[in-house]
Formats: sequence, C-alpha cells, structure tokens
Amino acid sequence: MERGEPGLLRTDPVPEAREDAAATINAIETLSEEEQEELRRELAKVEEEIQTLSQVLAAKEKHLAEIKRKLGINSLQELKQNIAKGWQDVTATPVYKRTSETLSQAGQKASAAFASVGSVITKKLEDVKNSPTFKSFEEKVENLKSKVGGTKPAGGDFGEVLNSTANASATSVEPLPEQTREGL
Repeated sequence: MERGEPGLLRTDPVPEAREDAAATINAIETLSEEEQEELRRELAKVEEEIQTLSQVLAAKEKHLAEIKRKLGINSLQELKQNIAKGWQDVTATPVYKRTSETLSQAGQKASAAFASVGSVITKKLEDVKNSPTFKSFEEKVENLKSKVGGTKPAGGDFGEVLNSTANASATSVEPLPEQTREGL
C-alpha cells in the first residue's frame, strides 16, 4: 500500500470537539519523529493486513456460493434449514422444556377431567333411564304408539317408538291454509 492511498483506517483523527483536537495535537507533539514513523509503518501494515483479509473473505464467500450451487442448495432450502435449526435451538432451552412439561401435565389433567365428566354423565343418563318416571313415560309412549300406529308389535326400541309416533302425528295433521290454496 502506498503512502498517498487512503486506507481503511484514517491516519488523521477526526476531532469531535475543540478539546479533542487540542489533546490530539498535544499527543502528536509528545511523540518523537522515530515513534511517529514507527506508528505510521505499523498503521500501514495493519491496513494492508485488513485489505488482505477482506480479499480472502471475499474469495471464501465466492467459493462457498459455488459449493452451494453444486450441491443444489438454494436460498429457500437455507431458510428452511435455518428455521429448523432455530426451532431446534428453541426446543432445547430450559424455558421451552418447562413450558412443554407444564402444558403436557395440564393436558393430561384436562383429559382426566373430561373422562370423569363423561362417566358421570353416562351414569346419570343410566339413572334417568332406570328411574320410575322415565319408565312411566316410556310406557305412555308405547301406549300412544299402539293407538296411533298399531302395525308394529310392542316392545320396540325407544328411538323407533319416537320415530313412529312422530310419523303418525305428522300424517294426521291437517294441511295449512296456504298448502290448500297451492293445491287449487
């Protein structure tokens, strides 16, 4: 690097305030000519090393891009890999593990609660079905069925009884006035 070329590091300091400029001038005056010349040589050497490292870095980046191109790795795949690695890093954190364990325990407790609620409801429905009131209602429906339908033998399932009763009552209902007008 030649002396007149501007380098990456400035040789002349840029003062931010008047006090800084005065301090810089005093520091230069306290250095001997030999010390100043030695510092200038060191500065040139460091600037040259930085320039060399920048060139090496650029060459390495170009080589990296060429290898990725040969392997068929594109930006989308890199993004996917980065996201996967980021997710893996997140899941490895103690906070994530504690949160996951807590949510898992809460899910298990909720499942157990829902299961117990389901069994309680099932038991209550069985109790209702076996109650004298329900049996009386069931008998009344059977009687109604035999009066209205009369075609099927008694003892059918409760759902069938309700369906046949609904069908029988639907056929015995008189048409609405609107329906009779449409028929005219």
